[in-house]
Amino acid sequence: MNVEKVLIVEDELHARTGLTELVESWGYRAECAADGVEGLEKVRQWGPAVVVTDLKMPRMDGMELLRRIAELPERVAVVMLTAQGSIESAVEAMRMGAYDYLPKPVDPTRLRTILLNAARQRESDLEQPVLRRPRETGMLGPLVGTSPRMQEIFALLERVAPSNVSVLVTGESGTGKELVARALHQLSGRRNKPFVAVNCAAIPETLIESEIFGHEKGAFTGALERRAGCFELAEEGTLLLDEIGEMPAATQAKLLRVLEDRKLRRLGSKMEQPVDVRVVAATNKDPELAVASGELRGDLYYRLNVFNIQMPPLREHREDVEPIAYKMIADMNERHGCLVTGIKDNLLRRLQEYEWPGNVRELRNTMERAVILAGRGQLGLEHLPPHFGEPGFAPAAGRVRQPGDSGSRAVAAVEPPRPVDDSRTVRVEVGTTVNEAERQLILKTLESTNNNKTRAAEILGISAKTLQNKLKEYQSEGQGVTE
Repeated sequence: MNVEKVLIVEDELHARTGLTELVESWGYRAECAADGVEGLEKVRQWGPAVVVTDLKMPRMDGMELLRRIAELPERVAVVMLTAQGSIESAVEAMRMGAYDYLPKPVDPTRLRTILLNAARQRESDLEQPVLRRPRETGMLGPLVGTSPRMQEIFALLERVAPSNVSVLVTGESGTGKELVARALHQLSGRRNKPFVAVNCAAIPETLIESEIFGHEKGAFTGALERRAGCFELAEEGTLLLDEIGEMPAATQAKLLRVLEDRKLRRLGSKMEQPVDVRVVAATNKDPELAVASGELRGDLYYRLNVFNIQMPPLREHREDVEPIAYKMIADMNERHGCLVTGIKDNLLRRLQEYEWPGNVRELRNTMERAVILAGRGQLGLEHLPPHFGEPGFAPAAGRVRQPGDSGSRAVAAVEPPRPVDDSRTVRVEVGTTVNEAERQLILKTLESTNNNKTRAAEILGISAKTLQNKLKEYQSEGQGVTE
């Protein structure tokens, strides 16, 4: 471990001396200060990487010290020590830029973990700055956008990502809330650790506690072996709890305790174990209305909502349709082995004029269908679903899932680019009947999804039942289709 400088700012002599000696025993270079005034001077002169400061002190308290440190050009991680029951103060400190907080009396194991994470974040920032792509390019991690709204979100993400603060992401379905969570993960010192996403709305109420917190063998009927939950799978990484408002009240209460104590107990276990996980929650509901209706616990909401990132619907930043669409084309070319080179002006205008009720998810579905249908060259209006954008048009994108949108837990993985295979493009010869063109499109789409009928139906904008009927029809006609 690189030896980092840690400054302890504490007005109580015994606590100050004890913390300094404890931190030194872990291999850090440690110094101490008796109040905020002395602490600020040592920050300026000594240049610590981390400051561990008490909240209440004479002359200058911890909040004011945090404000002054934030004004300095050097980045310093500030860890706030708070008395039991001062969660509100801790949350306020996190909003002001504190790296983390720690209740008093200090838990040495938790403090050591926080210092390790802060050091990891610092090394990550120094060694891999290329992962912080300048937002002026219109990209930040997996997010794309040049509009003022998206630039504001990019700026907030860059500010929040290095800390351990909880984040609540809100917005309509399909606006890219999971992409925000992934961007937070990629921009943090946790980027080389697991990213785990779980959709609280997709797990039966009887299983959700086991899914999130894990269980011991014999904890309930059918628990034949010990199983790690999502918190354990995301250890040292990031856990996304999607659709947090759908989580049962009893599970919300247990989650709140884990967030506050940083410890969990598997179902059926008598032992607690420490956890080091950054939690990002997401919901497509108005969280304040969810609290008022009793769907979301108020105390959990305030604990998660240290920072709120609200994703706008696509119709409110239409200028981003073009850059998002081009990024999707690049992704689809790699995924499906296509050679699409651009978008014709008439199609681009149609895309920018459309309301996009399904938001970015619907755009992705539309672009994927168009890329597979075209195969190469420029996309035109002929590659859109029939009657796209016309009155009464019912998009099928509401049924589409992006990678990571599945209802069960999934550790993030980067899919390697597929080599271009010219045989996978859809070529329709002049004079081909509509039925034959439809058959070719369906079969090529199935091929591109490795015969995943559910995904193929979503891309094609038809129901799974319709696809199944088409395949049975082709099979009965002896066209070489196998189930």
